Amino acid sequence: MSDLGTGLVCGLDLGGTKLLGLVADPAADSPVVMDKVPTAHGADAVVDSLVALAQDLIGRVDGPVVALGLGAPGLVDRTGTLRYGPNIPGVIDLPFAEVLGGRLGIPVVVDNDATCAAWAEHEKGAARGANHSVTVTLGTGIGAGITVKGEVLRGAHGYAGEPGHMVVDPSGPLCPCGRRGCWERYASGSGLGWLAREAAVAGVARRVVELAGGDPESVRGEHVTAAAAEGDDEALAVVRRFAWWVALGVANLVNILDSEIVVIGGGLAEAGDLLLDPIRAAYAELVMGADHREPVPIVQAALGERAGAWGAALLASART
Repeated sequence: MSDLGTGLVCGLDLGGTKLLGLVADPAADSPVVMDKVPTAHGADAVVDSLVALAQDLIGRVDGPVVALGLGAPGLVDRTGTLRYGPNIPGVIDLPFAEVLGGRLGIPVVVDNDATCAAWAEHEKGAARGANHSVTVTLGTGIGAGITVKGEVLRGAHGYAGEPGHMVVDPSGPLCPCGRRGCWERYASGSGLGWLAREAAVAGVARRVVELAGGDPESVRGEHVTAAAAEGDDEALAVVRRFAWWVALGVANLVNILDSEIVVIGGGLAEAGDLLLDPIRAAYAELVMGADHREPVPIVQAALGERAGAWGAALLASART
C-alpha cells in the first residue's frame, strides 16, 4: 500500500436515505468541502448520483483529488463489489470500484460503510488510541466496524461487521434481508419507529403521536427522541425499551470480541446520553460476567454524520 500523503481524497457514504460526500486532506482533522443529497433508487440512479456528487465536490476544491473511497451498506467483497445490500433496494452484485473508477478516472476503493465509520473513529474520533474497538452505527439499519490490534477486521471475504443481521428473535418481524427477528428490526432507526408505532397503537405514546401529526402510522424514531427530550414519560419508556434491544446486541458483540470500547454512531447517536445512559444500564445486566470483567466504555461517536465518508477517504488514501 502507498500513502497518497499530499493529495486530496474524496469520500462518499451511501446510506439508506442519504448520500454524503466530502473531500479532505487525509492528514487534516476537517474536510475541505462536504455535501449531501437524498439516496437515489435503483442501481443506475445510485451510480449516477455518486458520480454527480463526486464530480461536484472535486470541482469545488483547489488541487488534484487523487482517489475516491466509498462506504456502502451491506456485503462488500475485496474487489469493491457490493454483493448484497438489503437497505439499498435493487443494488446487488454491483462492482462499484470498477464502475466508479471508469466514470471518474481515478482509483476507487470500496468498503462497508460501518467499517469506514469505524476506521474514522479509530483514526480521528472517539476510538483513537484503542487497539480493540467496535463501532456500531444506528441508522436505517445497523452496521458495525471492528478493529483488532489497531487494524480493521474484514474477515475471509470482506464481509465482517454485519451484526444487524444476527437473529435475536426467530419469530420477530420480517427484515429486508428476508429473515425474521434480526437485531436491526429492533435496534435501528426503523426499529425505534416500529417500537413506537406499537406503543402508539396501544395508546401509550400520546405525545409521540401528537408530534407525528396525530397519525400513529406516521410515527418515526425522530418523533420519539423529540418527545423524550421534552421529558415525556411515555416516550422515555419507548426509549428504554429500544435501548434494551441495542444493549442486547452490544453485549453479544463484547462477549464475542472482548473490545475495549464501544462507539455508538449513526443518526440515532445524536440523541446523546438520552439514549446512551439506558443502553449502558441495560448492557451491565446483559454482558457475561459484568462484575468480573474490565468495564467497557460505551461512548458517542465523535465525528457525527461525516464518519462514513471520512473513513472511506482515509481507507482510499491508505489502500490506493
